[in-house]
Amino acid sequence: MLLSTGLLTNCKSDTPDAPVPVAPPVATTPPQYGTPFTGVPNREDAVLYQVNMRAFSQSGNFAGVTARLDSIKALGANVVYLMPIYPIGDLRSVNSPYAVKDYTAVSPEFGTLTDLRTLVDAAHSRGLSVLLDWVANHTSWDNAWITQHPEWYLRNNVGVIQSPPNTNYTDVAQLNFASAPMRLAMIAAMKSWVYTANVDGFRFDYADAPPLDFWKQAVDTLRNVKSHKLLLLAEGNRNANFSAGFDYTFGFNFYGGFWDVYRRNAAATTFDALNTSEYAGATGTQQVVRYITNHDVNGSDGTPVALFGGKAGAMSAFVIASCYKGVPMIYNGQEAGMTTAIPFPFTSVKVNWGSQPDVTKAYKQLLAARAGSAALRRGTPTAYSTADVCAFTKTAGTEQALVLVNVRNSAKQYVLPAALANTTWTNALQGGSLTLGTQVSLPAYGYVVLKK
Repeated sequence: MLLSTGLLTNCKSDTPDAPVPVAPPVATTPPQYGTPFTGVPNREDAVLYQVNMRAFSQSGNFAGVTARLDSIKALGANVVYLMPIYPIGDLRSVNSPYAVKDYTAVSPEFGTLTDLRTLVDAAHSRGLSVLLDWVANHTSWDNAWITQHPEWYLRNNVGVIQSPPNTNYTDVAQLNFASAPMRLAMIAAMKSWVYTANVDGFRFDYADAPPLDFWKQAVDTLRNVKSHKLLLLAEGNRNANFSAGFDYTFGFNFYGGFWDVYRRNAAATTFDALNTSEYAGATGTQQVVRYITNHDVNGSDGTPVALFGGKAGAMSAFVIASCYKGVPMIYNGQEAGMTTAIPFPFTSVKVNWGSQPDVTKAYKQLLAARAGSAALRRGTPTAYSTADVCAFTKTAGTEQALVLVNVRNSAKQYVLPAALANTTWTNALQGGSLTLGTQVSLPAYGYVVLKK
């Protein structure tokens, strides 16, 4: 059974239209399902794979994901992040997975708790970790908390519950983070999945909206689950999120950099500056997750192939996202070179697997090179970019990597700085030795990844 958050029937009052708040009972820890996974990667070694279950398979459910775990593994990912798995509200609904009706249940659309456990078990057996998507800021309008604990929500001066301020999210109700009981119930619910489904962490939706002290409370509680190594991703870009203890923040601005460079002809040095700004506040091995598409921007902006100059341009952008700094995230279908976007609410398009095997091969090649190089994964970058070429070295111990990416749809000559001229490297993608002279010719959207 999933952990109850203690939604009790209200006691009678003299004013029956005004429910009396009742405190939730003390949460108890559910029994552990399965064995905690010992293969969770270190935060800096993760390669995330985002699964939008509605589009991922013809069946659009947990079983459809389980059936393709071998493909995710073969691609080079090691962390599977599932979009929200919970029942969706019916009241004022736009069929968004982010309108959660019950934080402690599985949506019948995707299957049962047993089906989810089967997926997690199958992922773990392949060395893959599993993250759940968590929507902490708001609930659906027919979540039981609405009637049982209206004080857990943001209300106006006449007591009417509000949608999230300054948004168009009319299908959801804004929670009140001044409510200590709500916080405890929320954190107990998220923690319960670690035991009930043996998951390995969370991606936290809209993380810049709830207050930082709530996230500190939640992260501290989850870190206290000593039986599990959990990965915690804030889908936000306020630098203060690092201080709450998250492993990752989200590279919104780096994605914006791809728009500036690939679509607006900004200089490739744009990415150098973003490495500084996005990592402000990070300590130790905290990381920024970098991507060229996700479920939000794929539907609203289009696919990487459409946005960044066809298959070659999209691939060159992913080389920068995955190698410069941070950890890469792949959105399902991206590696299949999809040209059709997956629009909200993600029910009208299915991923077309296998249609562009050359794209899939390039992804596998790049991610294998990254996995085989501590410098590419963890190294300290040094920028050597020009207006048209994103260029950097990465150094980890005695190993060094060199990445050159032409961000333009025409051939470019890259003049090597003195520190890199007349040096010999190993081609990290195709193998073999390569000696550089004083310049490198890069075809349109061409890239090289070298190491020594």
